[in-house]
Amino acid sequence: MARIRVRITRVPSVLALSLSTALALTVTGCGADKTESDAGTSGKKNDDAPVVVATTSWEGAFAKAAGAKDVKVIVPSSAQHAPDYDPKPSDLTAVAGADFVLYAPFEPYAEKIKEAAGSDAKLVEVDLDNDADKVSAEVARLGKLFGTGDAAARWDTSFKSEYGTLQKELKVAWPGGKAPAVVAQVFSVWSAKLAGAEVSGTYGPEAVTAKQLSDLAKKKPAYVFDNVHMTTGEVLPDSGAKQVEIVNYPGRDLDLLTVYKNAAETIEKAMTA
Repeated sequence: MARIRVRITRVPSVLALSLSTALALTVTGCGADKTESDAGTSGKKNDDAPVVVATTSWEGAFAKAAGAKDVKVIVPSSAQHAPDYDPKPSDLTAVAGADFVLYAPFEPYAEKIKEAAGSDAKLVEVDLDNDADKVSAEVARLGKLFGTGDAAARWDTSFKSEYGTLQKELKVAWPGGKAPAVVAQVFSVWSAKLAGAEVSGTYGPEAVTAKQLSDLAKKKPAYVFDNVHMTTGEVLPDSGAKQVEIVNYPGRDLDLLTVYKNAAETIEKAMTA
């Protein structure tokens, strides 16, 4: 039986020292970091579109959906498990010139991001969850912060339309015309909701005990919706459940809709195989 492990890589102190040196050369005038509550409704400089720096492509995609056009991403999209990435000082110097800095609290380098933000950047903690309702709310919130509320609203309209289409297509693919029972990794539950599946149980992100795996197997799920970014192999290898790998992070194009389309395609293939 598989065990789910989450590796947390802490940013070494030498990086913090190097980062401080790099920022000293790139930032003039250092003041207290500003948080989201200080951001107001627009972070534009000289009436230009706001400059947004995101820790990963996931935050970057939220920013793009909310209407931001100048979005820089620190962790490359090729990183299989973004929280394991060690940002270099050269990665973080861009933060000093940003209007907004987007990060997630579970990222171990979040504190370094805050230190790199400088006097002008507004720090925004993003709730990274691809649950459709949460995405709509988060994109609207970011649009208000960026002063791009109209663009965010247009994106949300398109998103809801596409999401509804994908749900209908997946319902047609239900085996035997019945919603399948699935077990899902906690960060992949959104994909089960997209598929209209019945979630029999969840696991992760911490290591799963033998008893938990036994309990999940007893639920006799047809599928296991795993998280490709945290997978350690087949979760219920002896249960007969088909494992489906779900991707949460967008690619370099920062297209959040593509995440849903790809997930739907992967799930449909599994259900119709």
